[in-house]
Amino acid sequence: MKAFVVTVDGPSGAGKSTVSRRLAERLGYTYVETGALYRAVALVALSEGCSPNDDNGLGKICKHLELRFGNSPKGSRLYAKGEDITERMRTSEITMLASAVSARPVVREHLLDVQREMGERGGVVFEGRDMGTVVFPGADVKFYLDADLDTRALRRYKELAETDEANSLAEVKKAMKKRDEDDSSRAVAPLKRADDAIRIDSTLLDIEQVVEAMVHYINERTK
Repeated sequence: MKAFVVTVDGPSGAGKSTVSRRLAERLGYTYVETGALYRAVALVALSEGCSPNDDNGLGKICKHLELRFGNSPKGSRLYAKGEDITERMRTSEITMLASAVSARPVVREHLLDVQREMGERGGVVFEGRDMGTVVFPGADVKFYLDADLDTRALRRYKELAETDEANSLAEVKKAMKKRDEDDSSRAVAPLKRADDAIRIDSTLLDIEQVVEAMVHYINERTK
């Protein structure tokens, strides 16, 4: 059976990362969290004092940035030049900076090639915001995972609480609403549902229910 390229897009807090990881496990596919690539660029930019509007500086960072994914008992990990940066790139500051960095053409063009190379042989679940619209417009199966803002904000708030970040639920919701607006209105690769993407609303569904729905659609696609 052909190994598919599966894309999972959607806004922050919809459950994309967990669902995509579980889906990849069920299918025996590789899971690629594309947002982590942008977070990595944002983390390096912050550490080097590079403005998210400095295309020249961002271009140099991308050119010399060595990224690789690895598996561990804690799940997928991202390494930059051999250093595990997974935890350091999960802060609210990096989240917002990654959104700004991802809007820069110089960054998107570099990471576009990286992602497409990863998907050449199929058997991959790509999770992000423009996987089905820009990176893999010809993907075999596309999903758009969504949920209402209150639900997404609460999920993100609980995630941040585990990392001891002092953010109130109201602050998390405000930041998430702004990111939704920024991601959806940017000129380059805005967040939107591909015309042929299957929309799944996870507001009232748990992780396993979402994964089951996706597996069902994929099985139908293979017939």
